[in-house]
Amino acid sequence: MDEVNVTEETFDQEVLKSNVPVLVDFWAEWCGPCKIVHPILDEIRQEYSGKIKIAKVNVDEQNALAGRYNVMSIPNMKIFKGGQQVGEIVGAAPKQSILAELLKHM
Repeated sequence: MDEVNVTEETFDQEVLKSNVPVLVDFWAEWCGPCKIVHPILDEIRQEYSGKIKIAKVNVDEQNALAGRYNVMSIPNMKIFKGGQQVGEIVGAAPKQSILAELLKHM
């Protein structure tokens, strides 16, 4: 499953109505730590294909969506399951930490 770029218009369908848990990565092009996290999320997406979804929200382009979910700093990864936010990781984190949080909700 490919990563999904999510907008205000597609968030409900892609994230809240998803049949699998979704990790939403709130990021920006200028964010150095976001660039560190990106390949980690790619690995997780490939390893757990069909079991999770990775969605990306560019906070510069989707600032209303970032505001809706109280994103104050990036990277900010929020985990959704069954239409509800069930977890959050703020800041760049190693793969093991991201996976540990994600696996709690699978």
